[in-house]
Amino acid sequence: MMNPRTFKGKVIIVSAPSGAGKTTLINKLLETKLPLNFSVSACSRKARTNEIDGEDYYFLSIEEFEKKIKKNDFIEWEEVYKNNFYGTLKSEISRIWNQKKHVVFDVDVLGGISLKNYFKEDALSIFIKPPSIDVLSHRLKKRNSETKESITVRIEKSVHEMKYLDKFDKIILNDKLEDASKNIVDTVKKFIF
Repeated sequence: MMNPRTFKGKVIIVSAPSGAGKTTLINKLLETKLPLNFSVSACSRKARTNEIDGEDYYFLSIEEFEKKIKKNDFIEWEEVYKNNFYGTLKSEISRIWNQKKHVVFDVDVLGGISLKNYFKEDALSIFIKPPSIDVLSHRLKKRNSETKESITVRIEKSVHEMKYLDKFDKIILNDKLEDASKNIVDTVKKFIF
């Protein structure tokens, strides 16, 4: 049992190209009994079907997002696509650490690098690597939530993001879900204990 007076929160940053299986692996990690809680990011895009405000993301208008940038409410933020902002609210980290839990981030690659630079040795950055760009493309098409144009943009972005592998503490290949799940859980256990 952790002593609340000596609890020092850590952060686990999980990044990947779109379609690499990052969210699935994070969910597997959160199903464990580890003292972890998911950091809900803010974004300026519309909610997808079945997404819940405050649970999946804090859905903000572009204007609301820009106001929070000016107020310095974010640890980091990125304009991932044109007029499509994502960011990490400082209040979200405090909320989780007050629960005596470690923070789990689901962020894009540049956001992951920014968070690692911010939290330094208190952060473990993990890059989820897809088996190939072809597999990534197939996974995005299977989602049925993207247009051909948006898939093309995401694939181009993924090719670019793969160039940042060396900026991460750990690279996990998501070829077989069971192996990748075990790998991420073992990696996080070693880091937080």
